Amino acid sequence: MTTYRDAGVDIQAGDEFVRRIKSLVRTTFRPEVVSDLGGFGGLFRFPSTQYQDPILVSGTDGVGTKLKVAALMDRHDTIGIDLVAMCANDVLVSGAEPLFFLDYLATGKLEVAKAESIVSGIVTGCREAGCALIGGETAEMPSCYPDHEYDLAGFVVGVVEREKIIDGQNISPGDVAIGLSSTGLHSNGFTLARQVLFEKAGWTGQMELSELDRPLGHVLLEPTRIYAKHVRTILTDCTIHGLAHITGGGLTGNVPRVLPEHCEMLIKRGSWPVPSIFDVIQRAGHVEQEEMYQVFNMGIGFVVIVPAQEATRVLDHMHALGDAAHVIGEIRERTSPDVPVRYGE
Repeated sequence: MTTYRDAGVDIQAGDEFVRRIKSLVRTTFRPEVVSDLGGFGGLFRFPSTQYQDPILVSGTDGVGTKLKVAALMDRHDTIGIDLVAMCANDVLVSGAEPLFFLDYLATGKLEVAKAESIVSGIVTGCREAGCALIGGETAEMPSCYPDHEYDLAGFVVGVVEREKIIDGQNISPGDVAIGLSSTGLHSNGFTLARQVLFEKAGWTGQMELSELDRPLGHVLLEPTRIYAKHVRTILTDCTIHGLAHITGGGLTGNVPRVLPEHCEMLIKRGSWPVPSIFDVIQRAGHVEQEEMYQVFNMGIGFVVIVPAQEATRVLDHMHALGDAAHVIGEIRERTSPDVPVRYGE
């Protein structure tokens, strides 16, 4: 007699996993959550009385090959924070408040303790973003993934009042760009970073370098920063013309996504501290500076574009919250249709 377990899928392990994470997941619930974990869908009572003309904003993302570093270090409790951050930061660009989150975990063989650790990170991320984890899916697929490997995807829904949508259309020459510090690579550029550091240089995750304050693998696994609470504070109190989440493509690729066609941004290198990990990658791989800025965030994870007269106010707000924020550039009239971002010293 052949069973599902014989084929590689352990239903009992899946049931045990859900049982173990239920109480953890409930700690993310907002008052609007009206269902518990384990149903066919997550139920969320939309707070319609708080809005005149609400617009839902959705986003989805994964963690990419940072998962390989988590496997290398056999540490899985922070990768879920990355997952939430990549989604929540994206919807924040529109000015939206993240409401609820769902995750998808696919693996070759479900290891309950490891999966619980992953979800603990997702829970931490949801708390930081202020959204509820109302559901998810765990798929055990031995024919698709080798044992001990897994992939993650996440999905977030947020809301913003129509008249308060941030779409970049108010950006104009003379505006100031304020950069909010990153916590390192976040969740982008790991294919290049891993090739340079582990394959070419031959280093290990436990490698200790004089430039770094922790072993290399721990620095790389520093979770992506979640900007929701701090940015939503200035959205309430300040005039904001544009927001940009600096993900894959770096400053060079992400800033243009929010600029009007007649505007370009001059980014002033040296106006913020670049974390040492980027210097390590650049030197180890002999990576050109232009390539670094097209791949990595280089220490700036989120950009806030404001009228010049608002810059000091925004900086004061951020510094009061303990945020390392810096004026990193300015908006100018675009001089070339193909060059929306320029760099200067």
